Amino acid sequence: MVKPVPESYAPYYESYIARVSENDLTTAFNNRESSLDNFLNSIDESRTETGYAPGKWTIKDIIQHLTDCERIFGYRAVCIARGEDKSLPGFDEVPYAQMAKANKRTWSSLCEEFKLVRISTGMMFESFQPEALLNIGTANDHSISPLALGFIIIGHSHHHINIIKERYLTVM
Repeated sequence: MVKPVPESYAPYYESYIARVSENDLTTAFNNRESSLDNFLNSIDESRTETGYAPGKWTIKDIIQHLTDCERIFGYRAVCIARGEDKSLPGFDEVPYAQMAKANKRTWSSLCEEFKLVRISTGMMFESFQPEALLNIGTANDHSISPLALGFIIIGHSHHHINIIKERYLTVM
């Protein structure tokens, strides 16, 4: 399987898809699993509850955001892979983050949940038939394929992990 074609996702997602160097989705999920786990385990909880600037999310907020988005994108992928023809709703990440109250949770619980969601997401994508990955559905008023959603999930987490490395861990 190759990367998704631009017609199978909104242009907004190109930056996420471009962050994935692999052309095979299963390989991309497998390559990220251990490095992501090692990175999260290297962060001390004392560094996870402060934003890098006033009004910015904390590292805990970011990990909760990644977990929420992975679930939402995964739901979209399974719906479209199974032939859903109804438009799937969008979501606003800001109120989701506010309602999640990630800073009230332990760092280890957030990391464990994200790890389990990632494992489950990878297994879900492995279960899709190749032709189902190419189905086109509608989410947030844009055409999208399950294949694109898989690459978006990986690229989106890569984007936010880089933000953590560049803006949070270098200034603390």
